Amino acid sequence: METRGIEDMFDFRRLPKDVVVLLMLLIYFPVGICLMFIRIFIGVHVFLVSCALPESFVRRFIVRVMCSVLGMHVRQKNPRSRDKNTKLYICNHVTEFDHNIINLLTPCNTPQLEGSKGFVCWARGFMEIHAASGQGAIEETLQRYCTSEGTPPLLLFPEEDTTNGRAGLLKFSSWPFSLTDSIQPVALRVTRPLVALSTPESSWLIELLWTFFAPCTVYHVSWLPTVSKQDSESTQEFANKVQELLAGELGLVSTKVTKADKAEHIKRKRHTVPQTSTGVRPGSIGLGFMVQSLGSDDHRIAKMAQQVKDVLPHIPLNVITKDLVKTNCVDTTITNLLENKEETPMEATGTSTFGSKISSCSSGSAPTIKPAAKCFGKSPADRHLSLQERKEALYNFARRRYIEKHGLDQEESH
Repeated sequence: METRGIEDMFDFRRLPKDVVVLLMLLIYFPVGICLMFIRIFIGVHVFLVSCALPESFVRRFIVRVMCSVLGMHVRQKNPRSRDKNTKLYICNHVTEFDHNIINLLTPCNTPQLEGSKGFVCWARGFMEIHAASGQGAIEETLQRYCTSEGTPPLLLFPEEDTTNGRAGLLKFSSWPFSLTDSIQPVALRVTRPLVALSTPESSWLIELLWTFFAPCTVYHVSWLPTVSKQDSESTQEFANKVQELLAGELGLVSTKVTKADKAEHIKRKRHTVPQTSTGVRPGSIGLGFMVQSLGSDDHRIAKMAQQVKDVLPHIPLNVITKDLVKTNCVDTTITNLLENKEETPMEATGTSTFGSKISSCSSGSAPTIKPAAKCFGKSPADRHLSLQERKEALYNFARRRYIEKHGLDQEESH
């Protein structure tokens, strides 16, 4: 899926963009702060009650009512479809507390695959796995668990990371579907007014405080019929089939975006240079920030971006950097930006024409070039020839600027 699609699947800001909703949030803010502190006090009692009472329907009912006071309301659909013989529940992942919500409806265990262990793992309601390191050992341990008699079902999230639950599902990992041949899909939809459900890189503790701050968070749980793996299906095909079923139930798109893609997208957003509107060239401020704060690979990309920026000063630096990440070549990026200059946003630099911008950058020892065509070609062949001439002139200009800047000889540059 393209970058825009990834953006739609996650909320990268907690506060709303809509002015009316933001105004309502400001009015609600004092109430939310008071509510958060009251719910923290109540939440301690909910934790103590859940620890003191043994696992039973009565315990789940009492804790569910107390969670409603905390603003976490649970509604379920088709509860009779829940199969008591199923040993594995597969659910989409929206918040850090999805496993706690499902556990209020039916006994189930969710293994802690990464993160904290010990008391924090137990306090959050996870099942700690005592197995050797490695994915294979974890799968073998969980497979033995599913074949054991008298154990509650497993609840797994094959997306392996959270989404906002509004646009699409992350690609399901195949390993949970190798544990057993029969699984029960669970569709989870979560709604919350005023603030986003979660943001990337926020800890579970921060998410809990925002949950206490918000007026309410409503969890809609839908139980789908049990699905069995066919003999002709591979594990990945089985995973894809269940992903399509859950996406259809939730009205979402089944994507091929993975947890690793999300992490990479977050990393790129963290390194994106913010544009400035004060008239100062982004290359002088944003590039300096990039050179100081990014790693060696990003430092190299930043230097290449400055070379392209010297040739094409009207192109925003973030557009240049985005293309360089794909091409890893200065000449190729210049070609791409030239051939798509009509679609590329321009920067307001005080000049009006493409040719005058290039000419203004060539002051000093470098000779002035005029890449703009004298007239618009009457035939496609003439226009293509004109483009090739301008590209060649820009390449030569870029090489001269690079040689002069680094004090290289003409022979060394070749």
